[in-house]
Amino acid sequence: MATTFKLGGTLEINRLGYGAMQLTGKGVFGDVDDRENAKKVLQAAVAGGVNFIDTAEAYGPDTNETLIADALYPYKPDVVIATKGGFVRPGPDNWVPNGKPDFIRQNIEGSLQRLKVDTIDLWQLHRIDPNTPVEETLQPVIEAVKAGKIRYVGLSEVTIDQIKQVQQILPIVSVQNLYNLGERKWEDVLDFTTEQGLAFIPWFPLASGPQKMADKIKTIADKHQATTAQIALAWLLKRADNILLIPGTKSVAHLEENLKAADVELTDEEFESLSK
Repeated sequence: MATTFKLGGTLEINRLGYGAMQLTGKGVFGDVDDRENAKKVLQAAVAGGVNFIDTAEAYGPDTNETLIADALYPYKPDVVIATKGGFVRPGPDNWVPNGKPDFIRQNIEGSLQRLKVDTIDLWQLHRIDPNTPVEETLQPVIEAVKAGKIRYVGLSEVTIDQIKQVQQILPIVSVQNLYNLGERKWEDVLDFTTEQGLAFIPWFPLASGPQKMADKIKTIADKHQATTAQIALAWLLKRADNILLIPGTKSVAHLEENLKAADVELTDEEFESLSK
């Protein structure tokens, strides 16, 4: 099993990364309660070998990117910070797509400042706004790529048709869709990204599925002396070599547990049994 993936064919990333969304207030709104602890979690992730961190302008909004810079800047040379834009946040748990070019431009400039970088390694469109033609939404992104402000572009929560539509406009290197052991409605998108050599970044990777799977997972977990979460992550790592994982947590102990999932090698038989 490959332990790394080359994003855009150039940035070598450890497949077990870290998603920073939980390092915010309730409903992914406002700043995280315990900022010092949040900084420790980010520092422990990088110390543990994580070199891919996923954030977004909408987390907080703004506070999550600032926190990452506070904790990790100046960044280690191989650390890739991926961010996203395209959501307005009126309040906790409230997400409104906004693909208007001015808003996207503002998102990009804001992310550059908050993350303290000259170039965003991976900028992802958080959602395609149904009220704005995607060609318009991506105009400022194309400009930012040309200006060297964005290295690579990704999409989130998209269909194969939407991926193909965007590929007519600009190259993309990654897709971030909801996908885990218990929720596999994007199976076709995952297969498409695998064929295309694009990274597939499942969000909410730790959900281990319906209760009826619990016994099956527990039997396999006991055999590997692993936790349910580790088995859920190990299944994703085995599912396809282009999957990059971004489990999130507010606890250093839980972070270390997640990172150990890379050491769990499921047999083909165990993988098949979980896949049913």
